[in-house]
Amino acid sequence: MAGAAVSISTAARSLLRQGYAHRPPAAPAYSLRSIIPRPPALRAPLSSFHYSTERAASASSGRGEVEGSEIIFLGTGTSEGIPRVSCITNPSKICPVCTKAAEAGNKNRRRNTGILIRHVTASGTSNILVDAGKFFYHSALQWFPIFGLRRIDAVLITHSHADAIGGLDDLRDWTNNVQPHIPIYVAQRDFEVMQKTHYYLVDTSVVTPGAAVSELQFNIIKEEPFTVHNLKVTPLPVWHGEGYRSLGFRFGGVCYISDVSEIPEETYELIYNCDLLVLDALRPDRSSKTHFGLPRALAEVRKIKPKRTLFTGMMHLMDHDKVNEDLLKLKETEGLDVQLSYDGLCVPVSL
Repeated sequence: MAGAAVSISTAARSLLRQGYAHRPPAAPAYSLRSIIPRPPALRAPLSSFHYSTERAASASSGRGEVEGSEIIFLGTGTSEGIPRVSCITNPSKICPVCTKAAEAGNKNRRRNTGILIRHVTASGTSNILVDAGKFFYHSALQWFPIFGLRRIDAVLITHSHADAIGGLDDLRDWTNNVQPHIPIYVAQRDFEVMQKTHYYLVDTSVVTPGAAVSELQFNIIKEEPFTVHNLKVTPLPVWHGEGYRSLGFRFGGVCYISDVSEIPEETYELIYNCDLLVLDALRPDRSSKTHFGLPRALAEVRKIKPKRTLFTGMMHLMDHDKVNEDLLKLKETEGLDVQLSYDGLCVPVSL
């Protein structure tokens, strides 16, 4: 398999003790009027990407009923998630987004960024997870039953921050009760981090005898295409803060880049001509040192020119309905099909 050089069988259990607070703290809410013009009384149709979870649940109540490949957004938020405990326990209730997110079913409720690719071919269906962050198990509890998911056939890792790997220990439920093992595809630099933060998943000699633990197979990938269950995956190297490398991934006409502050010139060539771009957009007003903000993300969309774009990784300054209402206007003014994603969004794709 191209790009997969090392396979290490692991089994262990423990709590992840290390995390990275790489998302910026809360700040006052900002209006998008300085970013996106607001023509009076303009009404645009709903984006074609508002594919409801109800429809998806109906379409995928059984694996055999899924007609084509699709991407399911398991999480679209920051490392601490939305709502923030600090906001919903504040007696002043000064954070409208977190107040809304506390309501069941609200699209502002966001867990750690991650997607599941349901790859449907004539020979069968495979479920490929991208990242397993701190809230992964909660996401799986909610969305796996709704979308008729059970197996996890592989996990692709974008980087080694806690919101991307903090849920690896929870994969024990699958390897104990659903399947014998799960392959993990990870860059060497991130595997070296896991040897410290998840040493018990790498060195099985430290496992207590008889412990009911997970069985993972780590595959080291390079920044070159590799294949997972008959799906060609092309790594998209980006910067996630100065000197910190993260990976996006391209599969078919879909490009997924969840954590990015700069895109190297050589990576653009791998992104062009994509049908769907999923891109980091942390906050409405500006970028941080580690993440695109909405203005920069929109500038990248204008440069890359994908057919459609869904933003992910939003913090609690991004009100789902209000921001999407403004983004819809860009379809009228510039022909840009851009929207915020949300947890539980299911998008049919061609892979």
